[in-house]
Amino acid sequence: MAIAVPPPLPSLADGREDHAECARWARWYERELGWATEGTAPVRLLTGLRFDVLEVPAAVGRAALRRVGRTGPVALTGARMGLLVAAGSAEELPGLLDWLEWGGVALSLTAIGTGGRITAPAPPGRTAGRSGAAVWLRPPGPRHEGEPELPALVGLGSRGGGAPDLVRIVDAVATESHRARLMRARTGRSTDESTAQPLAFS
Repeated sequence: MAIAVPPPLPSLADGREDHAECARWARWYERELGWATEGTAPVRLLTGLRFDVLEVPAAVGRAALRRVGRTGPVALTGARMGLLVAAGSAEELPGLLDWLEWGGVALSLTAIGTGGRITAPAPPGRTAGRSGAAVWLRPPGPRHEGEPELPALVGLGSRGGGAPDLVRIVDAVATESHRARLMRARTGRSTDESTAQPLAFS
């Protein structure tokens, strides 16, 4: 299994958003959601504290979302999609993939956990600023203390509380990633970096 540092996501800002507006975005994430941020223009969200991220090609992510109902927040940045999952999920992912019999299969899936960062999408109701900037497909809801809202691993295959099931989401993402790879091989299409990278963890 390859261990790699995921590539940086495209910037939230391209010079048209000023630092004051980006600072307001950072304050919104910190106050309304309790999420740690770093920098302005672009604002980055720190992973591994309140959430981890499963990052996949956008086409794979859209197909996976059609297979599962409830998920946590979902962000789109250019050709990549990020599914927010419970903190600690990145470390659990290799074992979960083995349990689901996806271990050793090349998947276009990156897990971003402790020490990672993603570009912050514009808060709900705000304008992203440029084409390809990070946006929420499924925005985060208001913070409710003690209420699970992110997909979590609570016993393999079980649903805990009101949280979406991480097992179902990971299995759907792996299935659609593998299906896309087989389709490319069948049609003879060359793979690009966004869909052919090895499974990676940070």
